[in-house]
Amino acid sequence: MARRDSLFGETILWRGRPARAEVPLVYRITAITAAVFSTSTLLFSVVNAMALHRSVGGMLAFSAWCALLAVAAWRLPLVWAEKVEYLVTEKHVIVKRGPLRRTIDRSQISYAIIRWSRTTPNVGALVLERAVPTGALKRTLRLELSAVEAPDRVLALIRGVRLASSAPAAPSGSPREGAPPLPQRLEEGERVLWSAIPTASPWTKKRVLGVLIGAGLLVVVGKSLVRFVPAMTTLARAHVLSTFLFTLLVAATVLVLLGLVALAVSAFYSSWIRPKLLARQTRYFVTDRRVLIRRGNEELHLDRARIAYVITAPAASRATDVYLVLDGPQARAMSVSGAFGAAADDDALKPVFTAVADSETASEILKLPAAGAEQAPLRDAA
Repeated sequence: MARRDSLFGETILWRGRPARAEVPLVYRITAITAAVFSTSTLLFSVVNAMALHRSVGGMLAFSAWCALLAVAAWRLPLVWAEKVEYLVTEKHVIVKRGPLRRTIDRSQISYAIIRWSRTTPNVGALVLERAVPTGALKRTLRLELSAVEAPDRVLALIRGVRLASSAPAAPSGSPREGAPPLPQRLEEGERVLWSAIPTASPWTKKRVLGVLIGAGLLVVVGKSLVRFVPAMTTLARAHVLSTFLFTLLVAATVLVLLGLVALAVSAFYSSWIRPKLLARQTRYFVTDRRVLIRRGNEELHLDRARIAYVITAPAASRATDVYLVLDGPQARAMSVSGAFGAAADDDALKPVFTAVADSETASEILKLPAAGAEQAPLRDAA
């Protein structure tokens, strides 16, 4: 007898857990940064206490707080993932941990994003997005299934379709490890009608801000070094501090400067180098049923029946941006589609063709009914 979910009473079609718990990048960066601040503050407190005989209770408290934050950021995501369970029922997708549940209606999913793991073959995160109203009612409706084995197969089950029989049972690994190209993992009978690559990587306000922050941090490091080296030289010649305390002081200062350099390099990479690399790895596909976008280790899957409007706008290098305005139950003009510019600086993968040369063909194809679509999008939905 098929098992049923206790919340909706629906038959469970698939049940899974994280195949491998991984610490997200933002948590790893937080943990490393907090550890650097904790260590440097501890070293400075030792120097202050032993050389100047000052009270360092506040510094020690701050160091302990940073250490606790580093440990929490490094371990809590793993502890949380140990008891997470994923369910796909007849009508819903559920993320469950003990009594806590987050659900999304399968029929209301606008598009999905797969982020393949860079370290574990055949494993990736499956992110399900739902179109929501823009403006005052704008909100985020997102459900993420982290570290799922064969996420493309799970997505096919959620969508109620079958992948082509000629496709492998699952990708052999992440794109960096030689996974099959996206067109080789289509549904049965699905055909690619149009494909393109971005001709440029546009500069956004966020990218410019990142470069300015990186440059500012390097200026701070440079000025600090100009003052630090003579000061330390004078201090060493004066023999004011013991060798042990002098070493701690130098180590603490160098640790802070190295942390600032790392942040500057990270800002330069994320705002200058990474977007160019991603643009070279981006591919756009329009099939007779879906819109597919591949960017590095990420894939976006969007049913064409969800597209309400196609909006084009001039881009750099005589190219054109193609924005897809999504439609859904009680939703219209999702801001994440980019059609209203609210998320133009967001790094998240969105249903937008950026800087393509042949936008006319894509627009004409997308305005035609998708193969197998039951009905056209609701043009007068609220």
